[in-house]
Amino acid sequence: MAWNEPGGNGDGKNHDPWNGDKRGGPRGGGDQGPPDLDEALRKLQDKLNSIFGKVSSGGGGGGGSSPSGSGFLWVLLVVVALGWAGMGFYTVDQQERGVVLRLGKYYETVNPGLQWNPPMIDEVTKVNVTRVRTLDHRALMLTEDENIVDIDVTVQYLIIDPKAYRLNVRDPEGSLANASESALRQVVGSSEMHSLLTEGREALGFAVLDRLQGYMQSYATGLSISKINVKNAQAPSQVQDAFDDVIKAREDEQRVKNEAESYANGIVPEARGEAQRMLEEANAYREEVLARADGESKRFVALLNEYRKAPDVTRERLYLDMMQSVLENNPKVLIDVEGGNNMMYLPLDKLMQSSNERRELSRGARLDDQSLKDLTDKVVDELRVRQSTTTRREGR
Repeated sequence: MAWNEPGGNGDGKNHDPWNGDKRGGPRGGGDQGPPDLDEALRKLQDKLNSIFGKVSSGGGGGGGSSPSGSGFLWVLLVVVALGWAGMGFYTVDQQERGVVLRLGKYYETVNPGLQWNPPMIDEVTKVNVTRVRTLDHRALMLTEDENIVDIDVTVQYLIIDPKAYRLNVRDPEGSLANASESALRQVVGSSEMHSLLTEGREALGFAVLDRLQGYMQSYATGLSISKINVKNAQAPSQVQDAFDDVIKAREDEQRVKNEAESYANGIVPEARGEAQRMLEEANAYREEVLARADGESKRFVALLNEYRKAPDVTRERLYLDMMQSVLENNPKVLIDVEGGNNMMYLPLDKLMQSSNERRELSRGARLDDQSLKDLTDKVVDELRVRQSTTTRREGR
């Protein structure tokens, strides 16, 4: 039978199976219900009062309600305080610095590591001071010679002062973009288009870097410009083809000049070397001629002295030397015989082959006195034989 049906227990009363007797007494029988909530709160209050040095509230009924409410409030406050304190811990990485604002005013800059600041009082902004940031900028600009050029640059920068970056300027990147525009126009406006399109790009980057770094320091943005890369510098797209032709013509001009300079650098030293060689040869020839003339004159003087001492012998010696110099390189000799119409032919090459000095002659050696004498004797004998033969023929 259900607990709320009439007559369920035979006593005509309804009993809630989850609660005890409404009069506060124990239930009949051995059935025990859950503990009373007020009693549990009262015990917790007693423990907290003993911790905080307060007197325990005894076990009364109506008198324990106020201490129980204040103890719960203390617990709530402690939990909230612990949660608030835990929210204040944070970590700053090695590449970062933390800018701390206390109640909206700058307080300090914290270094890497575990840090604590009171939450909802301090505001911490982490700033990376090692990462290289980039800013791309491209625009059409007017040059000094009143030409329009399309410039595309990349600005690389670092944050070196987190406080100035966070507080001095509302939009540091926007200020950097505007300053880059100003510096680039200033430099391009003082340069010619030909220089910007060819070899002047590197100088353009350095000039913009110096000017832009000065702007950042005067603005106190906390930024440091590390490098300016000029990615592209060209004429507007509407006239790009014409400028390409001009640039190609200039490159061809430069190439031809380089080839001409290379040829000049090669031919001029060669000509100078050839001229120097000719001068050296001329000097050597002059020295040789002078030395030979001097030697000949000295030889003639010495020969004259010998001739004065023995004219006949010296004359014959001179004749033999002359004949030797004439005949030693001629294999054939033709002699006009007096008193006849015949021409005598002397095969000196055949005569020299039979000579014992043939081997020395083939080696280019000069004839000595004995060889010359033998050769002369053979020539004289041959002349006599041919002269006698010619005389006989004429007598007949």
